[in-house]
Amino acid sequence: MKSESYGAFSGPSTNDDGVLIVPADGDDLPPDYRLTAGEEFMNPRQLAYFRKKLLIWKDEILKESEATLEALKAEPLREPDLTDRAASETDWGIDLRTRDRQRKLISKIDAALRRIDTGDYGWCEMTGEPIGLQRLEARPIATMTIDAQERHERDEKVSRDG
Repeated sequence: MKSESYGAFSGPSTNDDGVLIVPADGDDLPPDYRLTAGEEFMNPRQLAYFRKKLLIWKDEILKESEATLEALKAEPLREPDLTDRAASETDWGIDLRTRDRQRKLISKIDAALRRIDTGDYGWCEMTGEPIGLQRLEARPIATMTIDAQERHERDEKVSRDG
């Protein structure tokens, strides 16, 4: 795969454990770099790894969004049958809601990239503790540890129900 935003590059791949392996492109991140718990938390290689992961994710979302927009432009609603038209409108509504969720996701990705730049990435915004590599691998936009997230959700539920 070649991406203008990353130059010539073979694209991400995953290892046997399903962990994303991001190829190096002009930085010191080796092509076969893998996160390990033995490293210093949020060292420059880990930060580079997560930056690339977030940028690739954002790029994929933007490409999907462009494809949806092109499809909507190319396929105007002209079905003469009301049932077919209703089905098309439903499909378009689902696509547009998905794109809206992805638009919100892009803002979270941008916030995570800013946290990398400021040195706050990987640290819980509630407790200041490390979020954990497995959680960040699964959800690179995470801002809280699992415990802090669960506590936050319980507090939200109590305030909503109360």
